[in-house]
This record gives sequence, structure tokens and C-alpha cells, in this order.
Amino acid sequence: MTGASRGIGAATARRLAAEGADIVITARTLDQHPTLPGSLRETAEGLRQFGGQVHVVGADLSDAHDRSAIVPRAVELLGRPVDILVNNAAAAIYQPLIDFPLKRRMLTFEINVHAPMDLAQAVLPGMIDRGEGWIVNVSSATAHPWTPPFSLGSLGATTGIYGASKAALNRMTNALAAECVGTGVRINTVEPRSAVLSEGAESLVGATLTADQIESMEEMVEALTALCVCTADRTGQSHVSLDLIAQLGIDVHDLDGLPMDGVGQARGQR
Repeated sequence: MTGASRGIGAATARRLAAEGADIVITARTLDQHPTLPGSLRETAEGLRQFGGQVHVVGADLSDAHDRSAIVPRAVELLGRPVDILVNNAAAAIYQPLIDFPLKRRMLTFEINVHAPMDLAQAVLPGMIDRGEGWIVNVSSATAHPWTPPFSLGSLGATTGIYGASKAALNRMTNALAAECVGTGVRINTVEPRSAVLSEGAESLVGATLTADQIESMEEMVEALTALCVCTADRTGQSHVSLDLIAQLGIDVHDLDGLPMDGVGQARGQR
């Protein structure tokens, strides 16, 4: 699980741990981010209550050498190959494209496209050997192009580079899944239909959004978790969180795996 120091990554790691999975989490922030709450060690501490293995691997996904060590280290810590890879980490830099710096463009694609591909290539041999595995890449609605007349919303065209990287991720996911048909490996992307206010998203766009433009963390995590155990007929697709939940007819649970009522409260005890 990449990008697990906070936000969707930390929330999904918690849900998977609650469902009984052994977890390896990775991000740059081992102890404390200079401006945002959350760290890998905090996430790990919260996961250990569920009783499974919990391991922390600090890594900078923008550095090819750094990220090349993640999967071998995860295999070493778990004592077995990786069954599920969730590529959640992302670089989201929003600014006008007219003067968008090359360095920032390269960083965006390094983290949002090349890192997921490198990690997928690292886990796929083990998955193919076992005849089973799941890779879930977290995408974004910004991957979809606008058409005239342009209605860009509060962020304008500043999401263009970020969205382009996510479009590349969607296409790469689709092609990789096509190559892996028949191996037992399922590879998908999932994007929120509306904004999920993680700590990073809150700081970037929280003030610009209205209630109808937001979906809950639990909804996004429910869809993501479903793809971590999906069947072979659901591979190579770019899914939308709330649409997938409706298609599968599944209920939304809280991050501890407990059913939720209609107002977002957990019911009962696990």
C-alpha cells in the first residue's frame, strides 16, 4: 500500500487489516510531515489492533532506486510474495499549464505513472507464478477530458497535468490487464465520483467544494476494497467508486469493517 501515511492510503490499509490482511505500508513520511497530519508509524500503530502483520517501509516514490527496494523488502518482511498491490500515492500539483515547470511535470509523471508501473512489474512475477493476484491503481476524475463549451469548475484547467498523468495510469492499467488475461491476476483503476477529503485534498481544494461535490472516505475505501478481491471478469477497467458499489450491490462499511447505517454511523461490533 503506497501513500499510506494519511488519506485514502491509510484508510484502505486500515480496512484491509480489519478484514484480516497482513499489511506493508510505504510513504516518505515515517514520523511527521512538515505541514500535514499523519505518518507511517501512526498508521501502523492503528493497524496492529487487528492482529495481523504490519510492516513499514519508508521510500520516496519519485526516486527510481528508492522504490525498486519496496517490493523485495515487503516480500522479505512478509515471508511470502505480495498478493495485493494498491498504488495510491500521487503527486497533485495544480497550477496553470501555460507556465507549468518541466521539473514539476516530470515529478508528477514519475510518481503517478512510473512508480505504479515499476511496482506492478515487481509484484507480477510472483502473482503469475501463484495464478492469483490483484493490483488496484487509484485514479481521478480529472483524467477525463473536457469538451466545449468548457465548464472547468473552481479549479479551472489547473488539474491538467495531474489529470494527464491519471489518464496515462488508466491506459497503462488497461494494457497491463490485457497482457495478464488468463494468469489469474486482476488489474484495475478506481476513482472517486466526487472529492474525498483526505488531509491533502482538504488543504488543496477543500475550501472550494460544496457538500454535493464530496463523497465519504468509507465509500471510496469500500469500492477500492472490493477490487482487492474481485473476480477475473472484472479486470482492466477504470471504475468509479459509487458506480461500482451500486453495480456490485454491496453495502458501505466503516474502516473497521462494520456495517454502516444510512447516516454514516457504524452498527454493532465486529
